[in-house]
Amino acid sequence: MMKVLVVTGGIGSGKSEVCRLMADMGLDLQYDADRRVKMLYDVHPGLLADIESALGCGLRDADGEFVPSLLAERIFTDRDALNKVENLVFPALMEDFETFCRNHSDRKIIVFESATILEKPQFDGFGDFVILVDAPFDLRLSRACSRDNKDKEAVMARMSNQTLMNSLSDGGSDPRIDAVIMNDGTKAELRIKTEKALSALLEDMNI
Repeated sequence: MMKVLVVTGGIGSGKSEVCRLMADMGLDLQYDADRRVKMLYDVHPGLLADIESALGCGLRDADGEFVPSLLAERIFTDRDALNKVENLVFPALMEDFETFCRNHSDRKIIVFESATILEKPQFDGFGDFVILVDAPFDLRLSRACSRDNKDKEAVMARMSNQTLMNSLSDGGSDPRIDAVIMNDGTKAELRIKTEKALSALLEDMNI
């Protein structure tokens, strides 16, 4: 049976870089949940219409194309609106993920990358192993500002929504996490840490 290895981490932690390293190490079957969600707005039948109905507002331009910024503005400071959207999006995401897995049923392990999975109760118990990619808050902030070409205030506003990730960066713990990769050094050091964490987890999985 296929095993699911969850890789998560806050904004600027470097989880996508760790996933790229894992692909180089042979774990190239990967599902980027955040990217797939953006795709689902366009390809999942009825999803966008259901979200517009739940929020009571349009999210498309004059040509009928989805405008992500309209959705972001609507849910950014409205927790109730965010919950409504997530209650529609997450089931669609899981349906898409299950289809993805069925299409690769010959594989032993899949890497599931998500920035928010530990923050969402809908995903409690999901995955066989969880790796947290972490870094000190100020370092994550600096990386995100450089990567997205945004000022600190804009990035901090986004980071403030990742309560658990920020708590973990401040030294907190979570029993769902099986391994932590601290990405606070060079890329070469990150590769070594990733190899070490992966080796231990694959041994536990008997793979």
